[in-house]
Amino acid sequence: MKFDAAVLSSHDDPFAVEQVALDAGPGDGEVLVRVAGCGMCRTDLAVRHSRGRSPLPAVLGHEGAGTVVETGGPDTGLRVGDHVVLSFDSCGRCRQCLSAAPAYCDSFASLNLYGGRGEDDTGRLTDASGRALAPRWFGQSSFAAYALVAARNAVKVDPALPLHLLGPLGCGFLTGAGAVLNSFGAGPGDTVVVLGAGAVGLAAVMAATAAGAVAVAVDRDAGRLALAERFRAVALHATSRDLAGDIRRLTDGGARYALDTTASPWLINAALHGLRPTGRLGCVARLHTTLPLEPGALDRGRQLSHICEGDAVPALLIPRLTALWRAGLFPFDQLIRTYPLSDINQAERDCEEGRVVKPVLIPESGSRED
Repeated sequence: MKFDAAVLSSHDDPFAVEQVALDAGPGDGEVLVRVAGCGMCRTDLAVRHSRGRSPLPAVLGHEGAGTVVETGGPDTGLRVGDHVVLSFDSCGRCRQCLSAAPAYCDSFASLNLYGGRGEDDTGRLTDASGRALAPRWFGQSSFAAYALVAARNAVKVDPALPLHLLGPLGCGFLTGAGAVLNSFGAGPGDTVVVLGAGAVGLAAVMAATAAGAVAVAVDRDAGRLALAERFRAVALHATSRDLAGDIRRLTDGGARYALDTTASPWLINAALHGLRPTGRLGCVARLHTTLPLEPGALDRGRQLSHICEGDAVPALLIPRLTALWRAGLFPFDQLIRTYPLSDINQAERDCEEGRVVKPVLIPESGSRED
């Protein structure tokens, strides 16, 4: 079958929307999904700076949502017509997956970033010139009209929900909200400092306030801080001369939790100093430099750890987030601006320049040629 997709051919080229070809339909345990919308995540854009670790040419996109149009094998648990949100891939067999920690799957990097599901994925998707495209990005490659995915990373959702907006619940919003709800288990009386008021950070703010905790949002951008205040966070400018002291003042002596989405060593150290004894800071952004810890940063039982994909089991957290949205407690849709897939390069520019929090790309049509 043939359909439109956004192809990234090299690290420096713009995306090109062209007709790609899929050599076969879903195999055992797979489903074919007509994409209604796909969020653009910083991880997609980071491929440009991956130094060849993520193979190109490729169809990127890993925050897809859509409708199942074909199933492979009898055990997918899904039917044609089901609405699904697509999340990260995992093997389902390793010790981490069996311990309900699929984000730490032994095969996470190979399944999501580098090689797909093995030799069976190689050459399944080709571009308009017949050139083989890299195996499925995050198990989906959903900057496209259709996506072939493992049923394991497709989460069924209520068809009454706005399907074209749900894709970011599979990664960006799942990461921020999951860190607060799963990793921290924040609740009434807790204080959560969020470093960076982008898509992940603002999802964390919304989750914290939905859970009854007090959120403090730290950012340099006045517009992003205003957004955080709209979601009931206390805003704190990142250029404060005594950020740690300000955090302690606003949180009655120290925050219980802090979440870093910036990878800024200075902000991480300030937040650590702003924690109360036994407080925890979780990092979701990949560090690109050595992280020097200042004297005293980890004193008095303070903890520092990395959090991947919000420690989420997507099939459990995504329905929880849609329920919170319906209750008016997790208004993620207010962070989204939609673009037709043909405007993907404009969406990338707007994202990089901070003009949009979460771009969502809408395929112009779901047409296909078999």
